[in-house]
Amino acid sequence: MEATVILPVLKKKLAFLSGGKDRRSGLILTIPLCTEQTSMEELSATLDYLLGIPSEKCKARGFTVIVDGRKSQWNVVKTVVLMLQNVIPAEVSLVCVVKPDEFWDKKVTHFCFWKEKDRLGFEVILVSANKLTRYIEPCQLTDEFGGSLMYDHMDWLNKRLVFEKFTKESTSLLDELSVINENEKACHPDKDRPQTDCNILPSFDPETVLQTGHELLSELQQRRFNGSEGGSAWSPMDDELLAQPQVMKLLDSLREEYTKYQEVCRQRSKRSQLEEIQTKVMQVVNWLEGPGTEQLRTQWGIGDSIRASQALQQKHEEIESQHSEWFAVYVELNQQIAALLSAGDEEDLLELKGLQQQLSDVCYRQASQLEFRQNVLQSAHDFHSTAQDLSQQLDGLLGMLCADVTPADGTAIQQTLKHLEEKLKSVEDALQGLREKGQILLEQMSNQTSWSYGKDLAIENKENVDHIHSVMEDMQLRKQRCEDMVDVRRLKMLQMVQLFKCEEDASQAVEWLGELLDALLKTHIRLGDDSQETKVLLEKHKKFLDVAQSTYDYGRQLLQATVVLCQSLRCTTRSSGDTLPRLNRVWKQFTVTSEERVHRLEMAGSFHGAAERILKDSPGQADPMVDLETFEELELLGKTLLDRLTVPVIFPDGSEQYFGSPGDMASSAESIRDRIKLVEEKKQQQQRQDEEEEEEEEEQLQEEALQSSSPES
Repeated sequence: MEATVILPVLKKKLAFLSGGKDRRSGLILTIPLCTEQTSMEELSATLDYLLGIPSEKCKARGFTVIVDGRKSQWNVVKTVVLMLQNVIPAEVSLVCVVKPDEFWDKKVTHFCFWKEKDRLGFEVILVSANKLTRYIEPCQLTDEFGGSLMYDHMDWLNKRLVFEKFTKESTSLLDELSVINENEKACHPDKDRPQTDCNILPSFDPETVLQTGHELLSELQQRRFNGSEGGSAWSPMDDELLAQPQVMKLLDSLREEYTKYQEVCRQRSKRSQLEEIQTKVMQVVNWLEGPGTEQLRTQWGIGDSIRASQALQQKHEEIESQHSEWFAVYVELNQQIAALLSAGDEEDLLELKGLQQQLSDVCYRQASQLEFRQNVLQSAHDFHSTAQDLSQQLDGLLGMLCADVTPADGTAIQQTLKHLEEKLKSVEDALQGLREKGQILLEQMSNQTSWSYGKDLAIENKENVDHIHSVMEDMQLRKQRCEDMVDVRRLKMLQMVQLFKCEEDASQAVEWLGELLDALLKTHIRLGDDSQETKVLLEKHKKFLDVAQSTYDYGRQLLQATVVLCQSLRCTTRSSGDTLPRLNRVWKQFTVTSEERVHRLEMAGSFHGAAERILKDSPGQADPMVDLETFEELELLGKTLLDRLTVPVIFPDGSEQYFGSPGDMASSAESIRDRIKLVEEKKQQQQRQDEEEEEEEEEQLQEEALQSSSPES
């Protein structure tokens, strides 16, 4: 019987074992009767429970029963004593009935118990409380009987409950642990046996039960006898009541079985961990070789534009994100396997290494495929990006080539040409970069068959390869067309440069011719002091005229070339403008001025020549060949020349321009006047000579006449 079954009855303290002993070392059973009516059934149940506690050895020494009848009636006491015969007749050695202070009928009571002695089987005595020490030592009696033994019924009941709970739980736990350990031995060699039979768990927590037992044992081992140092009273929880060795035995057995159970749990945990790892490994492997591989199978294209390649990259990132979750599981599993390998049994090493190798192979292969696919998509993105940039550059270059060219001058044309050349060079570099990226992509596509999962990627990749070649060929053709148009534009712009150059040079020729005219009018003033100098000046003027003629002819040629270039360029808006009229106007002015210069030099040359012939002799001698008419002609020529020097040059447009300044002209006229003055002096001298010669001739004729008349007389 367990205390929990009759716990309310036990709490009433109808009977108790205080732990005290009689002089025969028999246990003392106390039945404290009260004034209220005692239930014999509850008392019987209490006695049955209490008599089940001591060991058989302790029971053999007999019990001394103290029936405290001081607060009860005699008939109740008698009933209790008679009940003892039915409950524990053989174990009772002595029944001490503590009589009340009121004197019972001694003769009746003594007669009754004495009369029933043989039938009862034990001796019953009536004794007052103060006389009870005759039969039992005071130290073995509780305080209600004048003894010193300390007894707390509720404390005893609580300890009893703890003991019974521990005994029940430990016994049940021992049986369960024994069954679990035996099942584990049976399950270990039989791997095909259902795991549910091998994963039975105990009903109680072994750690809690062990802790309860240790606490209980500690209390039992720390009890003290009455009078010992620290002296607590005699405890009813001694080894004869609670069987301290039984607790120790249970603890030892429980520790032994629990140690085995811990090993079982360790094996279970290891086996469960191994099975969990196997399950997770197969989950990772099955997903990577199943859905993961299928995802990569469907992703083989490279797109036909940068937007399409970006969409494929985004899709691939989603695939990588899904794979990364499984790769994280792989890392965790790899760490768990490594930990098991470092502390695992030899029988598990091969299996663990096999799982690790299988998992690593699949994950590394899948990671390599993902990386390879990522590289292909990145190369495709670079290829399409370069193709798009090149296409935009070609469009920009084509737009420049198709636009009308209206440069302001040659410098603008040179800048435009330079810009075109830079654009074309940039296109060539971009096309070269496209070829290189295309070649890289083609090489990667050719290596893709190594992880084609059994698919014939040659057919599927043919579309990608054809697309790559098509893009490169299309860009090459567009670039070639642009090159041809650049060549045409370059030729046209070079012609325009030549046109601007011709126009610029023609204008320069006009300026040069104007400068020659200006020099002719301002610096070509001298007429020479003699015929020789005049001749030299005339030769110089002819050369000067040749230069001007060459300048004029050069300007005319440039303007003719301008007309031809405008016709070639179909540049109807451009023409020679006012350059040709300006050239012709300046040339006519120069021609008129040059003719006037020639006339003046020729007149000066004739004047100086005639004057030098007249004046070649000494002033005192006259040339007989020179007559007065010659002098008059020379004087007239000199005066005409002087008059011409004062006349301006009249241009075809009616404008006038003088040679040099008035001072320069006065200097030239002064030289002519000096010569005319010399000629006049020569003329006068000649006239005097002629008069003298005439007089001499007349005198001579007179003399001859006289001589001829003398002979006749």
